[in-house]
Amino acid sequence: MAIVDKLRYEVLEGWEQLPEGFKHLDVVGAAVDANDRVYIITRSDSRVMVYERDGSFVTAWGEGVFTPRTHCIRFGPDGSVYTVDDGDHTVRKFTPDGKPLMILGTPGVASDTGYDKSKGTSSVAHSGPPFNRPTGVAIAPNGDLYVSDGYGNARVHRFSADGKLIQTWGEPGTGPGEFHVPHDIWVTGEGKVLVADRENDRIQFFSLEGEYLGQWTDVQRPTGLYVDREGLVYVSELWWRVGDRSYTHGRIEEDNRPGRVSVLAPDGAILARWGSNDRCAPGQFCAPHGICVDSRGDLYVAEVTYTFAGKRGLVPPDCHTLQKFARVTAALA
Repeated sequence: MAIVDKLRYEVLEGWEQLPEGFKHLDVVGAAVDANDRVYIITRSDSRVMVYERDGSFVTAWGEGVFTPRTHCIRFGPDGSVYTVDDGDHTVRKFTPDGKPLMILGTPGVASDTGYDKSKGTSSVAHSGPPFNRPTGVAIAPNGDLYVSDGYGNARVHRFSADGKLIQTWGEPGTGPGEFHVPHDIWVTGEGKVLVADRENDRIQFFSLEGEYLGQWTDVQRPTGLYVDREGLVYVSELWWRVGDRSYTHGRIEEDNRPGRVSVLAPDGAILARWGSNDRCAPGQFCAPHGICVDSRGDLYVAEVTYTFAGKRGLVPPDCHTLQKFARVTAALA
């Protein structure tokens, strides 16, 4: 199914066995634990849901904890679960069964950046301290936490494992080390920090201390990042609609640029890329937002279908919000 066939994936229709009485108009993120159990975080109703690798439901938790604006879920190396909620400006840490362990940020209190929600992300006048609508969290091998912040800010914040702020970097803009909606973040085993600079259509690279190292620009509105043990980089990429405006490519004038998924080699070469305007068809994408990979190389893609398209009547109510893709090629030599 992939446009570039160095790697191939097949969608597993009907994988998620959603239990009776549960729904999710949006799935904002997915993560897998050491045993390949799949954790997703949802909106409408906001909670964490847990599945076995075969899609059978295990449990759910977090009801009453999150706002309707959950944004990300990640595992730390010790098996702890981290979530990001841009609705109350927090990053939280839990045990795998949902016991709260730590919270970063003051719930309901946003930092001063000049951001005005009614005017959108372009209203960020200057960067500020943590947090103003944070978007993603990454855990370094030494336990340090890196947070992309986000819709109402233009910064990356680095914390110690116990939550002490170490440093912060970034300003609004399109230049090196500047951001317009830093939407997700990942720390590689080699000590490189990747930031999905969404509205600038690029992935920027930094050292662990925030030194700018470079960028990839052959991506489209990147929303989610994942790097596997082979060093492959998985990117979920959001739909550009006609009339939208990219901060680096200008107004989208003629053709929709559909949501897609890209799998990149460690040097940025494209190994797989797919997505079409048939956005609700199995294996295609409406609003890809989060991405993760299990130990066998199978791929999980979370989509904010309702927030991005459903509430505008652009897609039918049954358009998918979570898909699994089986990797059908062997590991790269």
